[in-house]
Amino acid sequence: MKKILGLIAASMLLFGFISSKPITIYMIGDSTMADKQDKVFPERGWGMFLQQHCKKNVIVQNYAMNGRSTRTFISEGRWQAVLDKLQPGDFVVIQFGHNDQSKEKVDRYTAPDDFKANMRRFVLEARAKGATPILCTPVVRRRFNDKGEFYDVHGEYPDLTRSVAKETSTELVDMHKLSEAIVREHGAEGSVKMFVHLKPGELACAPEGKIDDTHFNEYGANLIANQFVKNSIEQKLSISKFLK
Repeated sequence: MKKILGLIAASMLLFGFISSKPITIYMIGDSTMADKQDKVFPERGWGMFLQQHCKKNVIVQNYAMNGRSTRTFISEGRWQAVLDKLQPGDFVVIQFGHNDQSKEKVDRYTAPDDFKANMRRFVLEARAKGATPILCTPVVRRRFNDKGEFYDVHGEYPDLTRSVAKETSTELVDMHKLSEAIVREHGAEGSVKMFVHLKPGELACAPEGKIDDTHFNEYGANLIANQFVKNSIEQKLSISKFLK
């Protein structure tokens, strides 16, 4: 009996150790998700604000990087750096498309078929390490025509991500639809406050001012991070148990 009780106690201790093991959420993507080291310039990626929505023993490691497409994220060894660190129980949040679809930027452009193959690779290789991939469609750019009507510029890339999610039975947060809804709700004028718009002389680091309808400021990035968390919880995704 003492031996049995000892085994039960040991099992409980082991279970407690396992259950308290920190979970890491790795984020891979482009500038709209990335950490920004320059704290003076107001550009912010939404991945910077995910940690504040996580429960205890959850660590966010944001590997998203400005200007990267699926192709360059792999070719520069950035995906391998994440893959080497993945442990069973970890998560990988994957959002690409902004730079993949930029045909005029040949250093980062990724053809549709290659984009799908790369996204599928992220999913399968993450799973092989015991991690859970979460696919995200790309967030929208702020685009309105002369009539104040929103229009999208991402072409087929959001649908390519959706198709990879369906084909591989991978959980999906449709950031494209979620961010579009927020931008539409704010409207052509109101949505300006979500993005990096600076008047000449407003900041010393941008003396001529700047109009950037791709990258969020702190307000916009916070809204997008909130939507990721809210939608994950609403869908009851596997990551939701670690979010608050």
